[in-house]
Amino acid sequence: MKLFSKLSSLLITCILMYSCQENQKEASTALENRQRIELVTNKGTMVLALYNDTPLHRDNFINLVQHKAYDSLLFHRVISNFMIQAGDPESRNAKAKDTLGEGDVPYRVKAEFLPHLFHKKGVLAAARDGNPERASSGMQFYIVQGKIYNDSLLTIAEKRINGWLAEDYIRKDRAHSYLLDSLQHHSASGNTTKYMLYKDSITNWAAHAKEFKAYTIPEAQRAVYKTLGGVPHLDQNYTVFGEVIEGLATIDSITTTITGEFARPIDDVRIIAMRLVE
Repeated sequence: MKLFSKLSSLLITCILMYSCQENQKEASTALENRQRIELVTNKGTMVLALYNDTPLHRDNFINLVQHKAYDSLLFHRVISNFMIQAGDPESRNAKAKDTLGEGDVPYRVKAEFLPHLFHKKGVLAAARDGNPERASSGMQFYIVQGKIYNDSLLTIAEKRINGWLAEDYIRKDRAHSYLLDSLQHHSASGNTTKYMLYKDSITNWAAHAKEFKAYTIPEAQRAVYKTLGGVPHLDQNYTVFGEVIEGLATIDSITTTITGEFARPIDDVRIIAMRLVE
C-alpha cells in the first residue's frame, strides 16, 4: 500500500512537472510568435511586442511602422503616473506652442476588448475619441506608466469602468437615450453638478437592467495593479494591443519631462524611428 502511494505521488509529480514545462513552452512560443517593434526615442529605446489576440490593431500598427509613419513624431501628451501618448501626424513639424492631439489618419480601427488584456504598466493601447462604437484612432497610441493601487482605489476604478460601460449600454437603448443626451449637454456646458447627477442616474439604471453585466476586475489583475501598477479605470474601454518587453525605464524617463499646456512636453520628446524586429 505504501509502495502504491509512493508510486502514485511520483506519477502525480511527474505529470505536474511535465504540465508546467509544457505551459512554459507554450508561453515562450506565444511570446516568440509576437511581432516585436523597436521604438527609439531621444529619451531611450523600448521594444514592444504586439498581441496576436488583437489582429486588427496589430496589423494596422505593423503597416504604419513599415511605412515609417511614426518616425520623427512627438510624444505630444505626457502625464506622470498615467501614460505617454504619440501618433499625431501633425506633430512631426510642430512648433513650440502648437496644440496637438487632433491629427490622425482618415479611419478608425474596430474595438477589440478582451477580458485578459488590461492596463498594467508598460502596455501599448490605442487612443480614441468619444465615438459611440468606442473604435480606436487609426494612428494615435499610448503606453501606460500608471501607479500602484490598493484595494480601495481598485474599487473606485471598478466603479468608473462600470460607469462607462453603463453609458455604452444605455447608448444602445433608445428608450433611455435622453439620459445620455442630457449627460453630453451638461458636459459641454461645464455644469459639473448636473453632469454627475445624470452620470449617477445612468449607472444606477444600468445596474438594475437585467441585460447589463457589471464588470469585476479579476483577482489576478488586481494583484498586478497592486505590485507592478497601471491604469485600471481604462480597462474594457480602450483597446490594449501590446506591451513593452524591454525598456520600461524609458517610460519613466519620459514622464519626468516638464510639461506645459495640454500636457505637451516643453522640450520635445521625439520618436526617432520605429522598426520591425525580425
